[in-house]
Amino acid sequence: MQLQVTNSPFNQEQAELLNRLLPSLTETQQIWLSGYLTALQKTAAVGPIGAELQAAVAVSEVLSPISQPVGSREVTILFGSQTGNCQRLAGSLSRKLEERGFQVTLSAMNSFKPNGLKKVENLLILASTHGEGEPPDNAISFHEFLYSKRAPQLDNLWFSVLSLGDTSYEFFCQTGKDFDQRLEEIGGKRLSPRVDCDLDYDEPAAEWFEQVLSALNERLNVSAVAVTEAAAGAAGSALAVEQSAYSRTNPFKAEVLANINLNGRGSDRETRHLELSLEGSNLQYEPGDCLGIYPENHPELVEKLIEALGWKADEIVPINKKGEESSLQDALTHHYEITVLTKPLMEQAAKLSSNDSLRDLLAAGNEQKLKSYVEGRDLLDLVTDFSPWQVSAREFVTILRKLPARLYSIASSNKANPDEVHLTVRSVRYQAHGRDRYGVTSVQLAERVQPGDSLSIYIQNNPNFKLPANPDTPVIMIGPGTGVAPFRAFLEEREELGSEGKSWLFYGDRHFVTDFLYQTDWQRMLKDGVLTRMDVAFSRDTDEKVYVQHRLLKNSREVYEWLQEGAHVYVCGDEKHMAHDVQAALIMILEREGGLSPEDASAYLAELQQQQRYQRDVY
Repeated sequence: MQLQVTNSPFNQEQAELLNRLLPSLTETQQIWLSGYLTALQKTAAVGPIGAELQAAVAVSEVLSPISQPVGSREVTILFGSQTGNCQRLAGSLSRKLEERGFQVTLSAMNSFKPNGLKKVENLLILASTHGEGEPPDNAISFHEFLYSKRAPQLDNLWFSVLSLGDTSYEFFCQTGKDFDQRLEEIGGKRLSPRVDCDLDYDEPAAEWFEQVLSALNERLNVSAVAVTEAAAGAAGSALAVEQSAYSRTNPFKAEVLANINLNGRGSDRETRHLELSLEGSNLQYEPGDCLGIYPENHPELVEKLIEALGWKADEIVPINKKGEESSLQDALTHHYEITVLTKPLMEQAAKLSSNDSLRDLLAAGNEQKLKSYVEGRDLLDLVTDFSPWQVSAREFVTILRKLPARLYSIASSNKANPDEVHLTVRSVRYQAHGRDRYGVTSVQLAERVQPGDSLSIYIQNNPNFKLPANPDTPVIMIGPGTGVAPFRAFLEEREELGSEGKSWLFYGDRHFVTDFLYQTDWQRMLKDGVLTRMDVAFSRDTDEKVYVQHRLLKNSREVYEWLQEGAHVYVCGDEKHMAHDVQAALIMILEREGGLSPEDASAYLAELQQQQRYQRDVY
């Protein structure tokens, strides 16, 4: 209903202001305003200050049946995130809590002063697990603090943890489990139980949020009236908020413009350079971001799996919890993970099998034997090794997890390549347990994707791997193999911006002649001054294997001088070996050139991480 000037005591300007304000007010706000104006009118005689005080008291009496908070409406959200998933979810959660009237403090764990925990009453933790059960880089210092003697007793703390991970790893969601356990040990009480999410995290994350909101409202005695209708309707929705209409849950069909093998003839490796069109998507990205690709399983593996179980390819099976269905062949090709075995999958499969040896493998005490079995095996191995399976296809597919997207570092600058995104993908092929094995996405891209075809993609923002804000800052980039991809994007971006900062690239692979990825790009950038310096290591061209960490040590004096000048250091690539070796080399350089003890050198590097001068994109 619009307020009309002709039948009201308001002038035109006041009426317009009220017409803009009133439709935006929630029921609680309308009650508050009504009570406030009524009380203000009755107490006008006591003066403006007294009137406002008495009005506030009157309003609190009006609202007392609606809401009588017994605790703080302040909520602290801390995230530990390597690739940006937890950070994105934390940001969305923050906005949704603010919509409901909470005062939210949102922070990365390494930006939060841990001594401030003593003042926090409501704490929400969102943490991913990195590597073999390790915290992500921006959660390391907070994790260490909680497990140190400096951690305070937190008897007034209420908390809940959302943990992201991958069930194919032995230490699934270990970081979240650590935080959950430790907060309880030092006195914290759970608002709601911890939720551990696999790669397909949208629904469980949204459910966790609903549980947290309900627990906060119950603890604060806030009724549903205090929640806006719009916010209440959004409570069950997925937490992701995307700028483009396309996202992880609604991928864009991108046309393949180019698909080139970067390795020379005679190489034992195959690395594809792909160029995809983003035209019409409104998808934007920055150097350091990743591209998610929803792949398809190898058709040969799908056929053998259907044959081994005696099913029919055209049989109709469910493909999600929404009740949607497709043929079995389509479901196993496009919707279900069939190349990775996990302990949860094995446990579900054991309920469908009459083979006692599978249950024996899962028995207590056989953890190492189970770990050894799942390594390098897939669903076809499982159904072959533990037959017979007297189960329908409809029932069997319900134990499979959704086929997850694969993330790849973007190898291009959006400024240099409008409406395009480039990738660098190494094909994975190997033999294990008597069969040929294939990387799901990499071999699809190498063998079954041609220019003109399309791929289902989305942009994965990675705020933890970004160029310095100041374009004049020196950068040291360490990226062997396909780990060099984001540094191609970095340098293209700097070239477009006309950055004056020095840049130093450490690159390595097997052979100079056949495996020097983007060699002509680096040569041009060196010639043009975009790239200041480049050091390379080709491990199979010499009797003694030489890697990027050896090149770092060989140039330790210059590397230290760049650090003293304020250089940012970036590492991309293999986490298990390369990243650890590079970190050890950096610590050695600080000891050798800076005269630091091993402990002080490690603390120096940790401080660089805190300042975001040492960033890693490792996998």
